[in-house]
Amino acid sequence: MRHRYSAEIQRAKGILELAAALYDSSLSFKTTRAAEQILQTESRVGHVIKLSLAAPPSKRENSISLSFAADGFRELKAVAQRRVSLAWINPSVAATLAFKGKGPFPRPLPLRVIAVFPSYDVMGFAVHESTGITSLAQIKEGRVPLHLSTGQTARRALASHPTMFTVQAAMKAAGFNLADIRKWGGKIQSVSRPSHPDRRLAIENGAINAVFDEGIKSWGQTALDHGFRYLPVDGKIMQRLVAIGYRASVVPKARFRGMPEDVQTVDFSGWPMVVHADMPEAVAYALCEAIEARRDLIPTDNYRPLDVAQLCANDEETPCDMPFHPGAERFYRERGYLR
Repeated sequence: MRHRYSAEIQRAKGILELAAALYDSSLSFKTTRAAEQILQTESRVGHVIKLSLAAPPSKRENSISLSFAADGFRELKAVAQRRVSLAWINPSVAATLAFKGKGPFPRPLPLRVIAVFPSYDVMGFAVHESTGITSLAQIKEGRVPLHLSTGQTARRALASHPTMFTVQAAMKAAGFNLADIRKWGGKIQSVSRPSHPDRRLAIENGAINAVFDEGIKSWGQTALDHGFRYLPVDGKIMQRLVAIGYRASVVPKARFRGMPEDVQTVDFSGWPMVVHADMPEAVAYALCEAIEARRDLIPTDNYRPLDVAQLCANDEETPCDMPFHPGAERFYRERGYLR
């Protein structure tokens, strides 16, 4: 017997497949990612996604409507407000802050995790050895006019982007901010992504003497090769960050040439999928089924095939400090992924 989707589903599914395939079309191109020296796909096709699967009015009584978005703090708030069904964000600590009602969130949000996709990262606070700086606190004490490269510094990014919140939170704990650096005579280079070629060029030609950012695997080795060193996030600074939900971690010497020892910092790993706590259990379970069914097609950040068991493992690449949705937990237990 031949099988087909209903006509409406057939067109909807076809559009979803078409959209995904565009990233492998002639509208995309390959570049070499800084420091890692690997091929990275870039595309003229946008990457900010807001997707809705809405049931038509005549069928809504027995149907389920879902909407999806990918980014950061704004999307977490949208899930809590039921404007979005699922948000896929980076990193895990952003969801932790929302769940605990810390940092930019004045109160705990009713969120649960469906899956945490693997992505290893830590925050890097690097300065050139010529500055003589050995701690974040020393920057405030010496009113050092850094030439700093960091993430986007537009007002919207500073308010809603997990990376810039973390950079600002660490600086605030050390007693200074971006405005202070400018006031002391420093300059700020703002880049749209950690691997931006302008940052690499600025490191190589000496235009900057500090980098505060995530995505350390894309710029970290280049910085070390050009005389930078990592400042430890420790003492009261670490205590304040851990108190609001961050995990302590290290910039590991094992991952970077020329590092004499591990340097303490905070974790920035994990890409969690987050839903509202009151999502029906059957829907959360079905979302996990969909992930399992498409695991060979979903891109990963660790260059390995997607391991469904890792999505609930709470390991170095998939940290999780908030509860899984009961539907997701039931799926992982029944399929033998969760032990």
